[in-house]
Amino acid sequence: MSLKDFFIALSENQFLNNNAKKYGLKMGAASVVAGTNINEMIKSIKELNSHGISCTIDNLGEFVHDKAEATAAKNQILAVIEAVNETGVDAHISLKPSQLGLDIDYDFCYENLKEIVELADRYDIFVNFDMENYARLQPSFDLLEELSREHDNIGTVIQAYFFRAKEDIEKYKNYRLRIVKGAYKEPSEVAYQTKEEIDRNYIELLEYHLLNGKFTSIATHDHNVINHMKQFIAAHNIPKDKYEFQMLYGFRRDMQLELAKEGYNFCTYVPFGQDWYGYFMRRLAERPQNLELVVKQVFNKKTNTLIGLTAAGFALGRLTKRRK
Repeated sequence: MSLKDFFIALSENQFLNNNAKKYGLKMGAASVVAGTNINEMIKSIKELNSHGISCTIDNLGEFVHDKAEATAAKNQILAVIEAVNETGVDAHISLKPSQLGLDIDYDFCYENLKEIVELADRYDIFVNFDMENYARLQPSFDLLEELSREHDNIGTVIQAYFFRAKEDIEKYKNYRLRIVKGAYKEPSEVAYQTKEEIDRNYIELLEYHLLNGKFTSIATHDHNVINHMKQFIAAHNIPKDKYEFQMLYGFRRDMQLELAKEGYNFCTYVPFGQDWYGYFMRRLAERPQNLELVVKQVFNKKTNTLIGLTAAGFALGRLTKRRK
C-alpha cells in the first residue's frame, strides 16, 4: 500500500472518523479547521481578509445517506450565506453535492442545491461545486449544467488526474473553475496514477484555462507550480481579474501571505465544523508533503498515541487480510 492509499484508507475508517468528531478541536485540528461553528469561522475569515486574502467556505461533511442529515447540511449552508451577507466578509461558498443528498436521490439533491444557489445569487455570492470521486463526477456536472440555466453564480472543479479532464475543461471553459490535482483513489481505467503524469496534465489544464477560460483558481501548495504559473501569467499578460492562487486553511501560511502581499489575488479554502478528519486525511493523501507542513501543529502527544495505535491496527489488519 502506498502512502497515498494509506491516507485515503484512513479517511474512510469509521472508527477514526467517529473519534475525531468526539475529540474535535481538542485534537489540535484548529490548525487546519477554522472553527466548529459559524461565528468562529467568520472570525477566522475576518483575520484573513485583513491581509487581503479572500476565502471560500466549506461546511465540512460528505457522503450523506440520510435525508434529514442532508437537509440539516443545506440549512447550515444557507445560514453561512446569510452570515457572509450580514457581516460583509470577502468570501464565497464551496459545497459537495454528496453532502446535500446526491447519493440519496438526484432530484432531492437538485432541490437542495437550487435553494442554496438562489439565496447566494440574491446576495451576489458565488457558489463552487466541489468535485468528489469518479462515481459522482458526471452527476455533479449534470447538476451544474441544470442550475446554470437560471443562475450564473456557480462554478466547479476540474481534477487533473482524470483522463477526461481535458475534455471537461474545454466543455466548461465559460465557467469559473478551480483546477486541482485530485484527492481520491481512482482506478487506472479512468485516472493517471503517477505524480509525473498528474503534474504534467495539471500544468496543461491551468495554462489552457488561463488562456481560454472565464476565471481560474490555481489551487496548489506546490511552489514549483506556483513559480511556473507566475512566469506563464507574466509572459501572456493574463489580466489580474482572470485568476487567483488558492490554498487550504492552515497550509503554507507564510506563502499565502507572501502571494497576497505581492499583489496576486489569493483565496484561502476555509473548512469548518466537526467533520474534519476525512477532509484532512485526503489532503495528506493528495500531497504527502503536506504532512510535514502541519503535523507538528495538528498532533499533540495524546493525539499521536490515539491515531498512531489505531492506524497501526488498521494497517496490520490490511496486511493480515492480504496473507489469508
